[in-house]
Amino acid sequence: MSAKWQRVVVAGMLVGAGIVGCADQELSPEQETSAREELVCLALTDEPVELEECDAIEDDHVVESYLEKKGDPDTGRCGTRHLTIEERDRIEAEVANRMSVSGGPLNVTGATIDVHFHVITNTSGAGNVSDSMIANQVDVLNDAFAPTGYSFRLVSTDRTANNIWFTAGPGTSGEQQMKNALRRGTADDLNIYSSNPGGGLLGWATFPSSYASRPSDDGVVLLYASLPGGGAVPYDEGDTGTHEVGHWMGLYHTFQGGCSKKGDLVDDTAPERSSAFGCPVGRDSCRGGGLDPIRNFMDYTDDDCMDHFTAGQDVRMDAQFTTYRFGK
Repeated sequence: MSAKWQRVVVAGMLVGAGIVGCADQELSPEQETSAREELVCLALTDEPVELEECDAIEDDHVVESYLEKKGDPDTGRCGTRHLTIEERDRIEAEVANRMSVSGGPLNVTGATIDVHFHVITNTSGAGNVSDSMIANQVDVLNDAFAPTGYSFRLVSTDRTANNIWFTAGPGTSGEQQMKNALRRGTADDLNIYSSNPGGGLLGWATFPSSYASRPSDDGVVLLYASLPGGGAVPYDEGDTGTHEVGHWMGLYHTFQGGCSKKGDLVDDTAPERSSAFGCPVGRDSCRGGGLDPIRNFMDYTDDDCMDHFTAGQDVRMDAQFTTYRFGK
């Protein structure tokens, strides 16, 4: 946890104790949204340069008032680990080196990816999603990724009742045990686990670059209710799966790096100071950068707001898949 994030949580505790005098401010819906966006931004990074971008989203007293009203914040819809600047730079160098090699393996521009789906329930049967929901989730992935040349083929489904695995969060021993026991295939096989991790999380994923060092950890975890028809409105049309598989293919959030020049390292996604929620048409959080990419699958907007990846994201997925997954 970053020092800034600790400061905001402590501020929220002080507000709740009545120590901060401005906490009774009535907030507009816009202020509540921006406060939540700042809290998500802070939770996702420890990098000083990015924390400055987070801190510019909303005034501290508004964030404090929001904390008093809403309680402890969650980290948004996605628990995928936020890589450090050093890690991102290393990955970019590795990919650039691989893509510059002539006479090597074919550069991948599309593939059919085998999917192993692992349904985790508790011992009472909660979370036991149907075969039709799983098939519909794969259909959603195929619709979303079709323009990129990637498709998904369900090749196996298994079901496990385990109370610890059912509520395991990212980085926990429960997650490690679950994946060690169930993961199948190699680097270019997609393992999806449906469960109920709690904490406001809809899902998380591993990046392609982490496969070599932690192959058993590779894959995507989804809140079972985020599958199509699962009931996690407005996130129950399957695009949590699309978002997390986007990470698994090597994409960052569109708001990665805030308004900085590098951003998400994709040239045709407009810079975005923070995550967007709902479907805020016309939002422009980085002056001069163009309208925020709220309809992109890698933002935090509602499922019915998201509808595309960009050509630049397609190129990035190709390079990441070629470097870290193809034939591995």
